Amino acid sequence: MLFTYCVVILDSMTPEKIGQYTIIRELGRGGMATVYLAMDPRFDREVAIKILPREFLHDPQFRVRFEREARTIAALEHAAIVPVYDVGEDEGQPYYVMRYMTGGSLSDRLKKGPFSLEQAAKVMQRLASALDEAHAKGIVHRDLKPANILFDKGGEPYISDFGIAKLTQSQTNVTGSAIVGTPSYISPEQAQGTAVDGRADIYALGTILFEMLSGRTPYEADTPMGLVVKHITEPVPHILDFNPNLPVAMDDIIKKAMAKDREERFQTAGMLSKALDAVVAGKTPDLETTLANKTTIAKTRIGTAKTMAAQAAVSVPAKKFNLALVWLPALILIVGLGLVGMVFAGNKLLPFIKAEPTGTSTQPTAFAQPSATEKPTLAPTAPPVPATEAPTEAPSPTLEPTPAVLTLGGADQIAFIANNEIWTMNMDGSDPVRLTVDRREKSDLQWLPDRKTILYISGKCINTVEIEKGIVNTITCFEAAEYLDAVRVSPDGTQVAISLNRELFILPFDLARLSTARIRSDLVKKDTCLVYTSHAVEEVRWAADGRRIAIILRGVSGNKRVDLVRILDISRCMDAEPALEDEFPGQRFDFSGPEIPDFDWDGNLLFLMNSDKRNGGFGYLYTYNTETHKGIPLTPLGSCCYRDVRWSPDGRYVLVTFQDATLGAAAPIQLYLIPYGIIAAGGSFDPIPLPPDFFRNPRERTQPAFRPSP
Repeated sequence: MLFTYCVVILDSMTPEKIGQYTIIRELGRGGMATVYLAMDPRFDREVAIKILPREFLHDPQFRVRFEREARTIAALEHAAIVPVYDVGEDEGQPYYVMRYMTGGSLSDRLKKGPFSLEQAAKVMQRLASALDEAHAKGIVHRDLKPANILFDKGGEPYISDFGIAKLTQSQTNVTGSAIVGTPSYISPEQAQGTAVDGRADIYALGTILFEMLSGRTPYEADTPMGLVVKHITEPVPHILDFNPNLPVAMDDIIKKAMAKDREERFQTAGMLSKALDAVVAGKTPDLETTLANKTTIAKTRIGTAKTMAAQAAVSVPAKKFNLALVWLPALILIVGLGLVGMVFAGNKLLPFIKAEPTGTSTQPTAFAQPSATEKPTLAPTAPPVPATEAPTEAPSPTLEPTPAVLTLGGADQIAFIANNEIWTMNMDGSDPVRLTVDRREKSDLQWLPDRKTILYISGKCINTVEIEKGIVNTITCFEAAEYLDAVRVSPDGTQVAISLNRELFILPFDLARLSTARIRSDLVKKDTCLVYTSHAVEEVRWAADGRRIAIILRGVSGNKRVDLVRILDISRCMDAEPALEDEFPGQRFDFSGPEIPDFDWDGNLLFLMNSDKRNGGFGYLYTYNTETHKGIPLTPLGSCCYRDVRWSPDGRYVLVTFQDATLGAAAPIQLYLIPYGIIAAGGSFDPIPLPPDFFRNPRERTQPAFRPSP
């Protein structure tokens, strides 16, 4: 559970500089951040810099969240949202650079006493417009409070800290449902750890309006947990009990803004503001329930378990509100807090998907987390409805827009192999989905340009799987071949390189044409670009421009296998012997090989490869620069052992499969996503959070593949 009273120890020394910004003085310090006044030398202006604790970087997915949220927040452009000028990281400490607001916060102004109704309405008008703009883009503040409402020198209010709560929610987590917010302003759904949408911000706006007009928060308690429970269980206080001079209609407005059931609240912040303006004008506000398409949501029920869970979290209408249903989870939380303290972390329970075959297609079904020794078992997602039962009115869909796709390194999803099956997951490891169920060995995963299909090899066959439907298609099989080692499509999707019987063929990429190929001669046509038979080719990678390829050559020296990586210029397509650009490791650098189980190319200058030390292909990690012709070992996670390293599409991150050799032969397989720029700088990195024993075979080749973002 995350509340703003949690304590994070920050460096008490005021730094002289953060990034390029010269620090003038400290402006404020809270539980989750410190704010400094600084000078921006580029524009000769004062700015506010909010630095987040270094401790956050221990969260394996914080950098993912930070970069994603920073881009989203920076894209928010509204007259009442504090603009973010810059984001960055200084010596391991992430920071935001924002406009310096000289008028203080709403929290400061409330210390002087309540606002008049007219003053409150004016502030609400600007804030409501900003919130509706953010909600329309799928962005929920999650921690709206007076301290996050700042004023400029002219007294105009602005909302700050969009995304900070979402960034920090992974720091402390209970059973997979992080409870994020400030106790005095937290919505009931946030307090219960369920999915939130923009109406959680509207609830917070209602509590702020209550405080502005009464001089106190709606609920008070001796402990933060006591406040949380009151937000869940106690009726909304009558604001006229604290300010009897207000119009009677204000009681109804506050009650509607702070309704326990979000379906009974104002559905947009603008609706709240309009009702308030009507009261100021001496009119009777229209408080009729305005719900969005309160009909059926059967279509939205078809999808992933995550979607179903979000729908199941829709609150019961307030008139049927059962306190017993909310006291139990609240009491459990209280007991948990008493046991582990005010700040703690739990394990995130990931929603797994199992696909069961039905003919040639599969339909995703939720299943329980598999153990190391048990096969996954089906778990029902909802009780069936008898055919004769009259359908009840379905809850109306939540108003949360589709959230921005998480992207990192120019990718938004990762495909990989676990236990001989193909899985996909988001960049932060969330929502892993199993696409295949045949348990056959697979290799050479690659996303096709349509971003909906994964190409791969199984045995001597070329297959595809459609990620949305789970349909597996066999394109062709080379039954008479001895080896089918590689099938790699060029970056522009126009060519394909195929290693068949260790010979390399480059031809136009056309699935229909490939479907007719069964033997070697079917790959040799008039438009075939290259037939390379000089050496045994096992692996292929394309340059970014599609004019060069890199291949692993399998050679023999004496009785030992000796592998080389060779870069070939294939721009002159029909040359019998393409031009050799580079070859390594050879005499280039000291490689612990001689075998190269796997490698990857950023498509420009840099290669990554590993040797074969243990467990069928795990070994030492190396990088090679084709410009300097130098190779060096890398040890970001320890000396050994690595395999299946992959460059992100933009070449800024690497995804690597790692086994800690110090833990023995049965060491677990873990995936790490590491910024390449700091891979050799030391420090520690955290794995992508997949469940224990996710990879059951210690010799597994994960062979991950990034899906380039659109």
